[in-house]
Amino acid sequence: MISGASRGTSAAIPNELGASIKVGKAKDNDLVLADDTVSRYHLALERTPRGVELKDLGSTNGVRIGGARVERAVVEPGTLIRAGEVELLVRVEAVGPQIAASAEPRFGHAIGQGLAMRRIFGVLERVARTNATVLMMGETGTGKDVLARSIHDVSGREPFEVVDCGAIAPTLIESELFGHERGAFTGAVAARAGAFERAGSGTLFLDELGELPLDLQPKLLRVLEAKTFRRVGGDKQLKAEARVIAATTKDLPREVKKGRFREDLWFRLAVVPIQVPPLRERLDDLPALADLILNQDGARLRVSPEAIGELRAHDWPGNVRELRNVLERAALLARASGEAIIRRVDIEPAAVDGDDGEIFRFRAGMTWREAKGRVDAALERKYLSWLLQRHNYNASAAAREAQLDRKYLAEMARRHGLLDKKRSD
Repeated sequence: MISGASRGTSAAIPNELGASIKVGKAKDNDLVLADDTVSRYHLALERTPRGVELKDLGSTNGVRIGGARVERAVVEPGTLIRAGEVELLVRVEAVGPQIAASAEPRFGHAIGQGLAMRRIFGVLERVARTNATVLMMGETGTGKDVLARSIHDVSGREPFEVVDCGAIAPTLIESELFGHERGAFTGAVAARAGAFERAGSGTLFLDELGELPLDLQPKLLRVLEAKTFRRVGGDKQLKAEARVIAATTKDLPREVKKGRFREDLWFRLAVVPIQVPPLRERLDDLPALADLILNQDGARLRVSPEAIGELRAHDWPGNVRELRNVLERAALLARASGEAIIRRVDIEPAAVDGDDGEIFRFRAGMTWREAKGRVDAALERKYLSWLLQRHNYNASAAAREAQLDRKYLAEMARRHGLLDKKRSD
């Protein structure tokens, strides 16, 4: 539920045909809505061969979808339902045993032999051809952009429009999203279509959504709900027909609690929430990832078992993006020596605890985001290592000094193997 006194509550429909839930004000409903505009037994949702079917149970104030009153309808993920004055959002949960893992080790451009990725593929296979908004969360370099492109390709939509919310000045991002009319602001010498307009009925990928300024979040929320927008400085209502996929490296529920991200926008975006695992949690995928990275241009390179072992020993703070950089360098060394195989000696992940200068050795083709992610990961590890040593690995004391939530600090420390390091000292 995304509005009303019980905002944030939810109920799951069991994953079997004929399973259903009832929604209303009475206490014996599966989802109880404490609102005077809601009837005691307002509506029901049931799994049928056609999908999730909504049925009005004879409510006083009716059930509406898109402003139209309905008595019975099949609803897709992302459908906004109004029961009286309360808004409900149909979502798909991306984790848990109710979602069967895909039988395939790849989805579009993404590959994954392990259960973590194949569960994600199982979800995306179900929703790729729908209009459902997908929100992908995970560390930098985990391949969220690859998954977004794969969803788009499977959907059959065109075109694919990308907006990196973290790479655009806050004063310009509204114009980038919605466009502007001539004279709308200083420097607007001509009218310009924004990303929603350029995307048409295709896919709009909002990368680094957690960087979206707080004052712009209500405007994005209105577009997602009303499916219309206006250019900056314009009066004409334009249709927002694009399917939205968003990605972020930030912990958005935590950002909501801190007041840095709107709760209602979080609920509206997380129709299909996907938590993309870091590379250190899917090391079994290393051989397949290495083969894909090394041979995507038709090259015939393979990685020796000893080199794979070296790759498995690294904690990969930069994730798949870092793996790509390491393998590209290794491929150059192997080709220079006339080898068709990458050996252990060719593998040299960037130093984190050692030579700080290695972090700042950039290469041709490295983007700003790749360079920044590499430095950020190194800074995070070194700061946490210093902080925990200061407090004899007492996470609570360290969190107090850093003014961080203890669970969040402990999660970051585990990500870098710092708590495991304590146990081995």
